[in-house]
Amino acid sequence: MSQNIITLGGSSRRNFLSGCAAVGGLSVLGSLPLNVFAQAGGRKTLKIGVVGTGGRGSGAASDFLNAAKIVGESAQIWAVGDVFPYRTKGIAGHHNLPRERVFNGFDAYKKVIDSGIDIVILATPPGFRPLHIEYAIQKGVHVFAEKPVATDAAGVNKVLAAGRLAQEKKLAIVAGTQRRHQTVYVETIKRIHDGIIGDLVGGQVYWNGGGIWYRGPKKEWTDIENQTNNWYHHNWLSGDNIVEQHVHNLDVINWAFNAHPTQAYTLGGRMTRKEPGDIYDHFAVEFTYPGDVRTLSFSRHVPGDDAVGEKIVGTKGVTNVGSGDIRDHKGKILWSYKDWKRENKPREINAYVNEHVDLLKSILAGNPLNEAQAVAESTFNAIIGRESAYTGRRIRWDSALATNFALVPENITRDTPAPTADSLRKVVIPLPGQWREVLGAKRGGKRK
Repeated sequence: MSQNIITLGGSSRRNFLSGCAAVGGLSVLGSLPLNVFAQAGGRKTLKIGVVGTGGRGSGAASDFLNAAKIVGESAQIWAVGDVFPYRTKGIAGHHNLPRERVFNGFDAYKKVIDSGIDIVILATPPGFRPLHIEYAIQKGVHVFAEKPVATDAAGVNKVLAAGRLAQEKKLAIVAGTQRRHQTVYVETIKRIHDGIIGDLVGGQVYWNGGGIWYRGPKKEWTDIENQTNNWYHHNWLSGDNIVEQHVHNLDVINWAFNAHPTQAYTLGGRMTRKEPGDIYDHFAVEFTYPGDVRTLSFSRHVPGDDAVGEKIVGTKGVTNVGSGDIRDHKGKILWSYKDWKRENKPREINAYVNEHVDLLKSILAGNPLNEAQAVAESTFNAIIGRESAYTGRRIRWDSALATNFALVPENITRDTPAPTADSLRKVVIPLPGQWREVLGAKRGGKRK
């Protein structure tokens, strides 16, 4: 099995996407080269580190172990880390880890990565992800990074640079954008790229759902610890709901268009959310893609009719990608995943497991999968959509990325001042048309 490696910032993006498709849909392992994890005297047990041990990190750890069984590798959870001891307690007990390989604090990621692991699972709040990816690649460790991978331009640029370094060092970076590893998506996108619906002229993507959890503050924690524990409600940590969740759907439309948008023009606000924090609860974005093609994006945390999915429109047809049906504009089916599946009988693996299968298979094939650019671009889609809503202005991709604006403090410890003063009680919420921030300037939270 082989695949193409992405050339970040270059012209091989289509080859990379084709490589993803080739890997994502496979059910047969095929013949592999000499095991790159082999050691003298027998096969090596892979040592896996987990940074961020909440529900997603613990789930990803289990998914990885299941993937290792499918691939035929021996693996163990070797070290875990999280800011909070209550987060590491459960996973450490489940995997019988000794105390010396359980780490806590804002620097726990370094200790996990330096513990002698082969692969690290990064599942902390997204604001920390760029620093963790960068450190892992510098240390020669393969990466599985949950989505999104940043909350600001500085973080996106850091991930892009880490992706280039990973390519040089032949290290894998696989992201938690699991639709790229889900057979129905892989096969449907493949046919879009083959031209079955003609030239792409538009699309609509949705992540509309209800509210989310809220965790109240604890007196014994500092302000930045309380923000980190309640991370979804602070945009420097989560990126807001458009970044944290809707990135999945934005990733699919980028994948289908084989491009990222040139600008975002957004309506958004905070209508029903009652919990403390500075994030919105709804966004509606018009993204402009090359060729002046417009797509619409909707995401919200508001009670009502839920919708999650992606619709791609071409000159010859249309598809709701996850359904696996492609139709012409009169409703006639041009291609059906159900029919293809009946004929080809693929071995379908749960996408949350299959992303780890693809990670391992690519390493074993000596061609590590590098999704850094794809997930960084999808993340920045969401970021410019958010910033357009916050400012009430159109945000252009190139100029926003070039500012390298940053929301995340450097060298965080438990005593680092929180990004917004007294943020648990008196957070300043961006008001469109009144938010004075200029991309590239310091975010002060002031209004006109």
